[in-house]
Amino acid sequence: MKIYNTMTRQKEELKTIKDGVVNIYACGPTVYNYIHIGNARPICSFDVLRRYLIYRGYKVKYVQNFTDVDDKIINKANEEGVSSIEISEKYIAEYKKDAHGLNVLDADVHPKVTENIDIIIDIVKTLVDKGFAYETNGDVYFRTTKFKEYGKLSHMPIQDLQAGARIDISEHKENPLDFAVWKSAKPNEPYWESPWGKGRPGWHIECSAMSKYYIGDTLDIHCGGQDLIFPHHENEIAQSECATGKPLANYWIHNGYINVDNVKMSKSLGNFFTVRDVAEKYGYEIIRYMMVQAHYRSPINYCKDLLDACKASLDRLYNCRDTLDRAIVNAKNGSISAKAEEIFKTRKEQFINAMEDDLNTADAISYIFELVRDLNTMSANVDTPKEQLEKGAELFDTLTGILGIVYNRKKDDEIPQEILNLAEQRKTARKEKNFALADELRNKISELGYVIEETRQGTKITKK
Repeated sequence: MKIYNTMTRQKEELKTIKDGVVNIYACGPTVYNYIHIGNARPICSFDVLRRYLIYRGYKVKYVQNFTDVDDKIINKANEEGVSSIEISEKYIAEYKKDAHGLNVLDADVHPKVTENIDIIIDIVKTLVDKGFAYETNGDVYFRTTKFKEYGKLSHMPIQDLQAGARIDISEHKENPLDFAVWKSAKPNEPYWESPWGKGRPGWHIECSAMSKYYIGDTLDIHCGGQDLIFPHHENEIAQSECATGKPLANYWIHNGYINVDNVKMSKSLGNFFTVRDVAEKYGYEIIRYMMVQAHYRSPINYCKDLLDACKASLDRLYNCRDTLDRAIVNAKNGSISAKAEEIFKTRKEQFINAMEDDLNTADAISYIFELVRDLNTMSANVDTPKEQLEKGAELFDTLTGILGIVYNRKKDDEIPQEILNLAEQRKTARKEKNFALADELRNKISELGYVIEETRQGTKITKK
């Protein structure tokens, strides 16, 4: 498998995986509000990466943190007159609702900053002891000039970074580009005791500490949004590599931005949408599909037309799968044809080849739709053997499952028994050519909120 490595700016073969285990660290949300659609992109994109690696036989250890102490959380808590922990715990729970709605698997570990203060203090102490960080008035800053490779991820010399960055100016810094790894306590905010007095962690240090503690000195893959390349990931690299003397990660993977109607999403522009708000109107699965239908590094232009197109594509997928179910029920036993075996083999290989090429979900989905066309043809033929249809359904479920789509299928047992009984009575009436009764039963089913129709694959019942 080839992955585009932000560090080297080229696709590289995924290798040097120890004992078949891929260790992945993903930067999680700062939990002070509902996640927005920009947040949804990395969690969906890297969920697909994880699912695909598991499908290919790897064991995956997936760690995603929660930043549960931060200026934004503190400000929100003070505004609402509650504690920071109440704010963070509330929005961790809301995050999980949205993530589960998007069919995102829980991480193996979801470490929180507030539960890992000791290990954060340990790495800050290491940096101070080695001369890479310094204390001033209770704050501890990292010396960027001491790390000669600073800027290697963003591929910018330190002078350009200093000129272009929004820098936290402080007279206590040795250099404007130095950044806080520990912040002294201020009024009305949480704090912990440390060798430098009461305070709390800086933003970047938490990921260096927790990735090291829960995975090790060197990660296989570190991933996150493109907006995190600088300064967050650049600072993580500096801290971690100065503390351990080892590379922080072998591969750096970053997803592209989401624009709204061709304009960068921004609260100030009023084009800012939460996942919860969009899901209430369109459903979570359309959001999930929107995130995976494009290559993860390509920008996505969020707009109504795209959401409508995603809904139409999902409808095609669901119709194919539902048609397969009905065809399987009515099909006769028989062996799979050599032609069908070749079709299934080809579609599977096409899908895998796309995913092996830097997780190209856009091409992978196009091959799923090729499979859909094949399966629709097979379902329409009453002579297609049951085993062939079942194998096609299994492949469909496998490929869509890797992308985490088509996960809201309704089973027959979800249709009320009353409706199923009426459908059976209608079937009997049709066999007996009692069409007046059949029409009466169809109307009754309709009044109860369901539509019944006869297809070549059997009776189809859907909720209105």
